[in-house]
Amino acid sequence: MSSSPVPAAGANSQAANKHLTKQLKTRAVQFLDAPRNGALLEEIVASFKDSCARMASIHPSLLALELVFTELLRRNEMRIEVQPLKPVAESSELAHKQWLQNQYKEVFSAIVEGGCGHERPTESALALATAMKLIAAECQSPLELTAGFPLAKLKLLLQALLPSDRPNANLINRFQEYTVHQDVVYFCWKVMPSLAPKEFAPNSQFVQNFLTLFSAVCFSKEFLEETPCFLCIELQQLDYAYIRKHINKTWSCIMNWTHDEVSHRQLLVLLLEKVLIHLDKPVLLTDFLMDSLDVGGAISLLALQGIFVLIQQHNLTYPNIYEKLYSMFEPEIFHAKFKARLFYLADIFLSSSHLPEGLVAAFVKRLARLALIAPPQDIVIILRFIGNLIMRHPALKRLIFHPNGGEVSQDPFIMDERDPSKSNALDSSLWEVATLQSHVLPSVATAARFISNPFPSVEWDLASVLEINENDIFDKEISKKSKEFALNLERPASMFLYCGGEKSSQYWKLF
Repeated sequence: MSSSPVPAAGANSQAANKHLTKQLKTRAVQFLDAPRNGALLEEIVASFKDSCARMASIHPSLLALELVFTELLRRNEMRIEVQPLKPVAESSELAHKQWLQNQYKEVFSAIVEGGCGHERPTESALALATAMKLIAAECQSPLELTAGFPLAKLKLLLQALLPSDRPNANLINRFQEYTVHQDVVYFCWKVMPSLAPKEFAPNSQFVQNFLTLFSAVCFSKEFLEETPCFLCIELQQLDYAYIRKHINKTWSCIMNWTHDEVSHRQLLVLLLEKVLIHLDKPVLLTDFLMDSLDVGGAISLLALQGIFVLIQQHNLTYPNIYEKLYSMFEPEIFHAKFKARLFYLADIFLSSSHLPEGLVAAFVKRLARLALIAPPQDIVIILRFIGNLIMRHPALKRLIFHPNGGEVSQDPFIMDERDPSKSNALDSSLWEVATLQSHVLPSVATAARFISNPFPSVEWDLASVLEINENDIFDKEISKKSKEFALNLERPASMFLYCGGEKSSQYWKLF
């Protein structure tokens, strides 16, 4: 059967793409009707490789390849039946099946390497979807009767998700759509340890991609309790002990790598949110978290949360934890991404009523001083936090109503002192909060008036204010309705003639 030449797969116009799709689909149907006509399949494969090389649209040729090989798998036309201890008889049919298997292997490699590496996100996502469909089809109709899940192909796909020369978070996030299936998660963890270099990673980009992939296939314990959902193979029971073993094995490799600031922060987030509950010996993280605590910024904050978990759940002792927490309250914290997390952790650390009053007073004064320069949405958080601390430690009301009264020429509180016990906070007062009662924003001024009113019987809920931003404050203020607005003391006679006394007139002489 003669065939007309296939137009270039990288045609720019939509009409050309539609024409090409129709042409290649025709070739695919013709090949499925006559599988011995290898030239038809080679034509489609050549078109796909050409499109990948030119970074053109692979959609037309990819759909044709997907149609061909999913149908061949469904028909078992590539299956070679092998009997133990019995050689396979040579025949033209066996040779054809071997040829088809070689074509299938070559095409799958091209899809995951060239297709998933395409510079257009839509094209690479389509290649990922095709690769997963082929894996699922091969599970249903294996190439050999004794074959199970195609681990080699899954490993090839996961390797394609870990380039060293570019970020690949978008494609890995698309792969996460498949990790809702327990069988996919199980077989991914069979492969993951073999993808992690033991001693060092190629570069920081590979590390970031690997951590993103690790997060995509990692899971919480609730995942094990959900109704099972399978893509390829229905597992009787997800072997958590086996997966946990491979999580620990892979994580031990990751901890040996060199991490820059980005991957260090990414590593801590992953550890806290997904990995820590699966580790066999979390206490071994102590040195790593201690070192991270000295880095500063968001990394220190995340390390603090990890240390808190070890203190709370694994009886870790850290003698200077309050000094570290105290040192984190700097002006820069108001611009940090994990700011709400710091207030949440500080609230937990300072929840005990048995803490020394001088220590808690130092936190109260430091927060009050920072409130003078904080953004409005953070001032409300600080004021609520200070109020809660005073309610837990009633003796701290001396910062509001000192029993001896009197005035001082300067505040005895030492803001630059790193040791909270030496800051002289108990000898000071909350004049900062009193100053905020004159804040231009009514919401801030109202929140600051708690020191002038009777304290409530229960603490304020910090969770209700931790996520407030400037847009919320603006929307709240703009929604208030006022009947009158004081714009001027005296009605002006005209636009350019001044009014009022001498002081105001000198500023209007330009007009």
